[in-house]
Amino acid sequence: MSALAAYGGLFLAAFVAATILPAQSEAALAGLLATGSHAPALLILVAGTGNVLGSVVNWLLGRGIERFRGARWFPVSERQLDRAGRWYRKYGWWSLLLSWAPVIGDPLTVAAGVMREPFARFLLVVSIAKFGRYIALAALVLSWT
Repeated sequence: MSALAAYGGLFLAAFVAATILPAQSEAALAGLLATGSHAPALLILVAGTGNVLGSVVNWLLGRGIERFRGARWFPVSERQLDRAGRWYRKYGWWSLLLSWAPVIGDPLTVAAGVMREPFARFLLVVSIAKFGRYIALAALVLSWT
């Protein structure tokens, strides 16, 4: 596999995994790390950047969600949005530190857009969470290989 294909595929997997579409990127990162043929720091940078940009898409969707709320094609249910909104109102922008978490992370980033979270703070906190998760995963995988 060429380096461009590996990094491009990882970026795409991480981007899609951060959006409201169901996907996972951890296996792609772990697999590439396990091969030992790519620089771990660059893999983390690519995965983290893709994942953060996917969350930015969620934030943008949140900013304009009222136009899409209830649409049949919209993959986040009213229940998920309500739960994320309650969580966000209760814990504020600190809740974005959980944006890395399965199930609740993606709706939280949408809720941040709905709640009009300032973009600069959103980007900073989500970047800490997303890159932190990939750094922890890389440390775990590299300790096993």
